[in-house]
Amino acid sequence: MSSQHTTRPPAVGADSPFRPASFRDEAPQFVLPLVVRIEKAEPPARTDALETAARAVLVLLTDERAHGEGEWAQAVRDWQDARIRKVVRRARGAEWRKAEALPGITVHGGGSQVRVFPPVPLDGWPKELAKLQVSGTDLDDPAAPAAPAPGTPVLWLNPGLDMSAGKAMAQAGHGAQLAWWALDGAERRAWREAGFPLAVRTAPEERWAALTASGLPVVRDAGFTEIAPGSCTVVAEHPALPGAGRP
Repeated sequence: MSSQHTTRPPAVGADSPFRPASFRDEAPQFVLPLVVRIEKAEPPARTDALETAARAVLVLLTDERAHGEGEWAQAVRDWQDARIRKVVRRARGAEWRKAEALPGITVHGGGSQVRVFPPVPLDGWPKELAKLQVSGTDLDDPAAPAAPAPGTPVLWLNPGLDMSAGKAMAQAGHGAQLAWWALDGAERRAWREAGFPLAVRTAPEERWAALTASGLPVVRDAGFTEIAPGSCTVVAEHPALPGAGRP
């Protein structure tokens, strides 16, 4: 599912790529492709897929090929200079094998696999990915997810929005990215060295308003698909950020 966020967090690290909105709107637009493996016989659990997609974004952002003179660095810079778009598509069988043959990174969850690719122009998708379906990523959890372990970064989903799994995966990726930008260097290193632990959970209805007003990074959707423009979709609660842990 295609997704784009429009809001910067109130405080970000010194190397945050945020530019003025007018600059980002006028810049060439790129998209970060993510492909989730959904086999008919063994589809992944919804929450596991969401968490794996969020980690995949962080893995891409921190890969050495995305920095300096790396082979993906220019594409990542171009993508971050514009609106931060992500598109989640699904694949199985031969489609998945073709996707895995393209340059990218496969991230494994408890039972899910998500492959993230370097950003591409909106109209410049590799043919192997362009033909994959966006819709049909409706996944379920066999049981209610357990409460996150203390100290785990949590990406809180808006309890008042009904999003497909693909849409929610893209939104979770946005939330992870905003949290990453809001951390300082030492905090980023610690998160990366720990393997990017995180949880994706639907926020309790009674806590949602407080979360959105806490000063933590908030994702507001551009409204191109599924939900209304400006909707708050995710609040990123990393324990190192001011505002984390409030009731």
